[in-house]
Amino acid sequence: MKPYRSDVLWWAAFFVSAAGVGGMVPGLFKLMNLCKFCDEVPSSCNGTGTCQANCSITSICEHPDEVCVAVWRKNEANQTVETVCHLPSKPLNGIRLEDYNRTTCEMKEYKTDSGQLYICSCTEEECNDILIFPHTIRPGALDDQMVSVILVSLLPLLVLAVLVVTSFYCYRIQRRRKLNEWETKKPLKRKGPKGPLDCSDACAIMMDDDRSDSSSTHANSLNHNTEPLPIELDLQVGKGRFAEVYKAKLKQSSSEQFETVAVKIFPYEEYASWKNEKDIFSDIDLKHENVLHFLTAEERKVEKQYWLITAYHPRGNLQEYLTRHVISWEDLRLLGGSLVRGVAHLHSDHTPCGRPKVPIVHRDLKSSNILVKNDLTCCLCDFGLGLRLDNSLSVDDLANSGQVGTARYMAPEVLESRINLENIESFKQTDVYSMALVLWEITSRCNAIGEVKDYEPPFGSKVREHPCVESMKDNVLRDRGRPEIPNSWTKHPGVALVCATINECWDHDPEARLTAQCVAERFREMDDELDKLSTRSSSAEKIPEDCSVSVSDDK
Repeated sequence: MKPYRSDVLWWAAFFVSAAGVGGMVPGLFKLMNLCKFCDEVPSSCNGTGTCQANCSITSICEHPDEVCVAVWRKNEANQTVETVCHLPSKPLNGIRLEDYNRTTCEMKEYKTDSGQLYICSCTEEECNDILIFPHTIRPGALDDQMVSVILVSLLPLLVLAVLVVTSFYCYRIQRRRKLNEWETKKPLKRKGPKGPLDCSDACAIMMDDDRSDSSSTHANSLNHNTEPLPIELDLQVGKGRFAEVYKAKLKQSSSEQFETVAVKIFPYEEYASWKNEKDIFSDIDLKHENVLHFLTAEERKVEKQYWLITAYHPRGNLQEYLTRHVISWEDLRLLGGSLVRGVAHLHSDHTPCGRPKVPIVHRDLKSSNILVKNDLTCCLCDFGLGLRLDNSLSVDDLANSGQVGTARYMAPEVLESRINLENIESFKQTDVYSMALVLWEITSRCNAIGEVKDYEPPFGSKVREHPCVESMKDNVLRDRGRPEIPNSWTKHPGVALVCATINECWDHDPEARLTAQCVAERFREMDDELDKLSTRSSSAEKIPEDCSVSVSDDK
């Protein structure tokens, strides 16, 4: 069972309860409760304070009198939590429930021979998700006398804090005034080579891992300040179809220090491209360690330009990195695992913490649109052709989105203009195909496969350097061609697992392809699977067909 939205479950319970008494007549039925409902799972709760059950399944209780229950057990081996619906009139584990009319799940300890046992029960919707152990101070539990003592104790600190904040605010106002004067007197400098480099938009958007992505104080949205940010362009690092990209220095308003950033500059006539990428980047739920970190966007009216400001990565894009480096098996795991986790996050309809999220498809996945960070993990960039799969999109909207992407990386159904517009999953399947080609590129440069040849993009010399759609149709549709996977690659058990996954991702039938989430789970399982393979005499073990684990970091 997978998690359901609680509002949907509530309405389901409403109609089920109403049907049970012959219709929705007020006062003649009682709504059945919604509770977290998971078998025993390992728990990080230590028996004190407040913690979460971490159950992702919500269930409609079968009986209208059932309440939500959580059972926490601890023995010498581990700690577990079980969440269920239960009738208070019946014993649970030989224990009668007490105080089950509470709105919160407050744990009560029971003596057992097998270890510690805590049970709580409550009547509110999903109230058994938050477990409150004894000696936990809940909001509102302090008496008036204690509140008075705390306020008197904190008063000097509050006064000091007000003074500090006021002083800092005055300093910032004065500092901003000086910066504005400096900006009006000093034009932006454009250093570096005059001619653009021959690479795509994405090859230029690079971030610097030497500082944390979260260090910037700028909002992930359009910069509405009266004055533009104090940015000094340094070196042009790329030029694509729609924009030029510069390495730049962002002057910190509170000091004389600079922060290295990347600035992607669109001319006025490319407003639509800038706006599409800005809108995708501005979604707070897009933030992920394997997605390029966005700082802000600006409309520069004086220069008649639109800017996207991100942080900067000196290693460059994945295509450049693979051209210059032969990688190890560990490098393959880091690069490939982080790539698929980034795509899985884009495609997911929820954030890692469970909050609903609009799925996004990239539609131009390729090695030059993927950046290599200093820790040798990947992050996705260049969302100029990205599409938010919002529920408000109609079939006509999807049909008008066009045949987009880079021909070399286009899925068969994109080349043929036959995407199933009735199913938004079809767009995700095109990303998975492109992702498989990138995984092949990474694998082709791994020294675990034996002899490593010079870097070649997918399909290599079979097509021109910049093949057109018709040329790729001949290779992908007519000949059913895919990049070669030599037998020597499968001699390494780990690479064999990756190759099998690649084959399932570039299947000609879109619906037969793995999802990005499944591929991310496969990479997570890789360590355990290789441990099993190393204990056997044969390395020809097949990959498990299911994807039953959750996504996690392979670092």
